[in-house]
Amino acid sequence: MRVGIPTEVKTREGRVGLVPAACAELVRHGHDVVIQQGAGSKSGYGDADYLAAGARILPDADAIYGEAELIVKVKEPVGEEISRLRPEHRLFCFLHLAANRELGERLRAIGLTAIAFETVRVGGTLPLLAPMSEIAGHLAVQVGTHLLHQPQGGKGMLLGGLAAASRGHVVVLGAGVAGGAAVHTAAALGARVTVFDVHRERMTAMRAIGNNVTTLYAYQQAIGDSLPSADILVGAVLVPGRRTPHLVTRGMLRAMVPGSVAVDISVDQGGCMETTRPTTYDDPFYMEEGVTHFCVTNMPGAVPRTSSQALSASLIPHVLRLAEPDWADDPALTEGINVRDGEYVNPAVRAELG
Repeated sequence: MRVGIPTEVKTREGRVGLVPAACAELVRHGHDVVIQQGAGSKSGYGDADYLAAGARILPDADAIYGEAELIVKVKEPVGEEISRLRPEHRLFCFLHLAANRELGERLRAIGLTAIAFETVRVGGTLPLLAPMSEIAGHLAVQVGTHLLHQPQGGKGMLLGGLAAASRGHVVVLGAGVAGGAAVHTAAALGARVTVFDVHRERMTAMRAIGNNVTTLYAYQQAIGDSLPSADILVGAVLVPGRRTPHLVTRGMLRAMVPGSVAVDISVDQGGCMETTRPTTYDDPFYMEEGVTHFCVTNMPGAVPRTSSQALSASLIPHVLRLAEPDWADDPALTEGINVRDGEYVNPAVRAELG
């Protein structure tokens, strides 16, 4: 199988589909790997690193898409990338089609097979989404802490407080991988943390993090009651393949004190706050109801070295399987298929987009 890795073109996206060590594994198994010149540079990997791994360097995206059968990238195709896709391609990347019907329809029209990282499921887990969710959870609190600084328009507070000064309050919606990472980071900084979920086992795990963590069932009234004292609100809700429900309305957000911060990790799937709208790292922040919002759709792209290493480690077993003729016999990859032969295949995506 000829595996192609193009340079990511989404705004300020620094990740690369596979690091050199992962490419070496593909070559060792007899596959031909072609990567676009400079594709790994923002993650700290030069063309020489890929050549040493046995990959071939091609000069541009046209050459990559022209030669490759399996396209492995990070973010969904945008702009001219879509026109380069052909019916015979297998596309393996994040897609998030529930919040992007236009892309879904274009992929259907092309007729290719598109497998989404976020819907590959193994034993009830989402192994390809998990590392990026974890990074996004940590980043949500790091960015939120910075936005609380007065020069950034925030309340002018230190999240963890100190002697004679109160701690900040972080409210987290969802105790999955992303929410759990946000809770860990906020708790480690010394903040008072309230996390909402509907699964008792998740709430139990979050409470065990520390005495500064409170877990509550995600009743809408309970969420609303927590917002007047929240300094940072983190949305980390996921319904695999589906658009995220709004747990926080605009009216609820008005209860937050001006200068507070809202970070919606769920933005890729539409967001769990009514005031969420997608942003990029070129213009990442906006103000709604006096609350600073951070809703960048590729949060882990800010730390591409870490993200690319973590993502490749999760990807490589599935890429090796996807490069085999009988890959469709693998139930994890089969569940990950979003589009094939002009149809929506994944049940959740099909229910969302029809």
